[in-house]
Amino acid sequence: QVQLVVSGGGLVQPGGSLRLSCVASENIFNFNTIVWYRQAPGEQRELVASINVGGVTKYSDSVKGRFTIFRNGAEKTVWLQMSSLNPEDTAVYYCNRVTFPRFSWGQGTQVTVSS
Repeated sequence: QVQLVVSGGGLVQPGGSLRLSCVASENIFNFNTIVWYRQAPGEQRELVASINVGGVTKYSDSVKGRFTIFRNGAEKTVWLQMSSLNPEDTAVYYCNRVTFPRFSWGQGTQVTVSS
């Protein structure tokens, strides 16, 4: 079973930046589109950014121009660089593959944007 460990969250002021990392227990990037999701309290899980096998990236309208997804297969890691953060970005962030069955979700990493 593939394990995904997400880290890098924290408390940041509006306008600040954070970089999240998602480390896989094995190299899954050759076969999977990897997605960063987030879930705010009381809200459904939202797709934020994705990167496919060919390296093509997509973003939700709410983060386009502010977030960047990138990966390093040798390090079995996908990152989410987040800039110009605002309070609406506050959520628990997860990574997973886009297809079913999903890998285990894990606990995610909390991002809180507040002054």
